[in-house]
Amino acid sequence: MSLDTPELDPEISLFARQLSAAWAEYPPFASLPINEARAIAEKVRAPWRASGPVMARTTEHMIPTTTGDLRVRLYDPGLPSPAPLLIYLHGGGFVLFSIDTHDRLMREYAAAGGFAVLGVDYPLSPEARYPKALDQIVDLVEWLNGEGAQSLGIDPERIAIGGDSAGANLSMATALRLRDRGRGDRLKGLLLNYGAFGQACSDEAEARFGGEGAVLQRAEMDHYFTSYLGEDLVHRPDPYAMPILADLRDLPPAFLAIPDCDLLAEQSHEMARRMKDAGVAATPVVYRGATHSFLEAMSVAEVARRAIRDGAEWVKAALER
Repeated sequence: MSLDTPELDPEISLFARQLSAAWAEYPPFASLPINEARAIAEKVRAPWRASGPVMARTTEHMIPTTTGDLRVRLYDPGLPSPAPLLIYLHGGGFVLFSIDTHDRLMREYAAAGGFAVLGVDYPLSPEARYPKALDQIVDLVEWLNGEGAQSLGIDPERIAIGGDSAGANLSMATALRLRDRGRGDRLKGLLLNYGAFGQACSDEAEARFGGEGAVLQRAEMDHYFTSYLGEDLVHRPDPYAMPILADLRDLPPAFLAIPDCDLLAEQSHEMARRMKDAGVAATPVVYRGATHSFLEAMSVAEVARRAIRDGAEWVKAALER
């Protein structure tokens, strides 16, 4: 590790080593059929979602959209109705993971912030390529601003959206799509955890934070975006697919959790700068010694717990405004 590369937090380093060891028990990811790879990803992440806060109520629902039903899971820490809500979109490169891999993280946010959390099991690529997942999430927000709010006990005037990595990308894209339809007031805030806002990763970022043994590598990012967009679209500029290319004016305020040892940290810094230039209230917070996916290390790492508390408090304040 070069002198200008931050050192990993010891607890995050333990998390990264344990993840790497768990993946090493299985064949190389690229050699597996997609369904097998997803099943293994669920097993590898299973220990990190165990334990955590107990919800007063957890329910699952199938939400109608223009391209099929969408499975969601509502986490209620025990709130009077109508409750403020954070819609949460899991990461996984548009290809992996689920509301199960991120179950504890969503419970942690609900407990720490005193709001309900709605986890979204959006359709994965390459079977459901762009823009299907985005279309369904936008339909979900519209549904929550209509009949859905009452059926779930949600306050339609107090809804935020957020996610990690690919989920942060989809959160930004949803806000952009709603703004461009004249419905930008549907969302009161954006929680953006180590977002994958575009495909490009610099040589410097790959040299410092990618490469062999890293939690995320540039080759993975290329694979994920190609899976999401397909060969025909991956090299075409589309701000809904790569929000770092977008006009960012008139978006809701945003909180950006930026691990400083992450391949994608440069994207979050650029997004925060461009948001501020566009007049958006952006709150970037850097977490020293943290890497991509570090929020999942909440059971072993104080920096992860602190980032969850920070994000929850910010969302709570955004929904109170």
